[in-house]
Amino acid sequence: MIAAAPTSADWFMLLTILVLLGFLIFLSIAEMGLSRVSKPKAQALADSGARGGSALLTLVAHPERWVNPLLLAVNVSQTVQATLTGVVAGRLFGPPGVAIGVVLNVVVFFVFAEAVPKTYAIMNSDRAALSSSRITGVLVAFWPLRVMSRGLIGLTNIIIPGKGLEQGPFVGEQEFLGIVEAAAEEEIIEHEERELIESIIEFGDTVVREIMIPRPDIISVDDGCSIDDALDVAFEHGVSRLPVMKQDSEGREDILGIVYAKDLMRSIRSGNGSSVVDSLVRTAVVLPENKPVAKLMREMQRDHFHMAIVADEYGSIAGLLTLEDCLEELVGEIVDEHDDEDPEITALPNGESLVDAGISLSDFNEHFQLSLDEGEYDTLAGFLFGTFEYVPVVGEKTESGGWLFTIDAVEGRRITLVRVRPVVEAEA
Repeated sequence: MIAAAPTSADWFMLLTILVLLGFLIFLSIAEMGLSRVSKPKAQALADSGARGGSALLTLVAHPERWVNPLLLAVNVSQTVQATLTGVVAGRLFGPPGVAIGVVLNVVVFFVFAEAVPKTYAIMNSDRAALSSSRITGVLVAFWPLRVMSRGLIGLTNIIIPGKGLEQGPFVGEQEFLGIVEAAAEEEIIEHEERELIESIIEFGDTVVREIMIPRPDIISVDDGCSIDDALDVAFEHGVSRLPVMKQDSEGREDILGIVYAKDLMRSIRSGNGSSVVDSLVRTAVVLPENKPVAKLMREMQRDHFHMAIVADEYGSIAGLLTLEDCLEELVGEIVDEHDDEDPEITALPNGESLVDAGISLSDFNEHFQLSLDEGEYDTLAGFLFGTFEYVPVVGEKTESGGWLFTIDAVEGRRITLVRVRPVVEAEA
């Protein structure tokens, strides 16, 4: 029941509420539409002569110029309309009118100013972005709104000091990966593109130790061997570069350098096949095992080298890394005619899986949906060695994470093959 007849002021406030509703609908469409159009897509729309394409390209190319002003406009509009709704409802319906106004405000504005326009913008992102781009450009260029948004970001910098807050708002790594996953599920991007983006994100956290070829697997020759013998080793294993190892004065293994197969062939054609390989070695790049791979790739590009020797904290040779290993971390396995194509994980008819123990623990966890500790160990072999706390023999078993691990093959002190299966299936 109406407590009082509406006055001209009430009608004016109702009109203002309707105008704000329309404005919020537009802002929702603009926010969702602009956020879902990539720069290449905006460039294509602008080149095609689409109406609003130039304005759209300007906004998409500099999102920091419109995100904060747009969000501030949404916040101000929502606050004003909620206040006016409460005032009008209280004047017309008395004390119960405040509760009525709150319910109507939540229902009406959520449905018509949030859910409906944003759903429309998701389904028609190009049309939504183009139709709202020019008005949005005028809105964010309105200097009071721009100054106010910068001032509030400046206040945020005072409360939470840090670089880059003036650009806000932020998207963390996990949030960004979530956005990428959602885009792949909605078929906005291909799943191969999603995998590449995830690889690039993870690439920044990868260190040399995680992707290097360990010392026992390095194909090398000893100093003093003949050029003929060195080339035979290179041909046998299909490599173009060979580390040349030596013993220092205390009998410890060290690196003399790297010899190239092309240099070996050139020397043999010159009739020097019986000479020692030491005369052809080139200086080897030696780096620590905790060096970031991304930084190493930039150095490889700058200094023009394709192979590096990895040393541990005690100076001993820990492994070897090539440019191909770095690229495989980004784009996946690159197999050539000389590579061993044996799969790292093979499903067996009895329900078990035969796993190469040299597989990285992160890949193993991803394949079997496990969460074995990746902080201390890089490979499955390392994890099992740490679990047993001694060199296991073939047939020994251990359980972890609800899975049963059975040692299938050991070479010296290295675990090479493991059989895995869920504990429940093993008990059955």
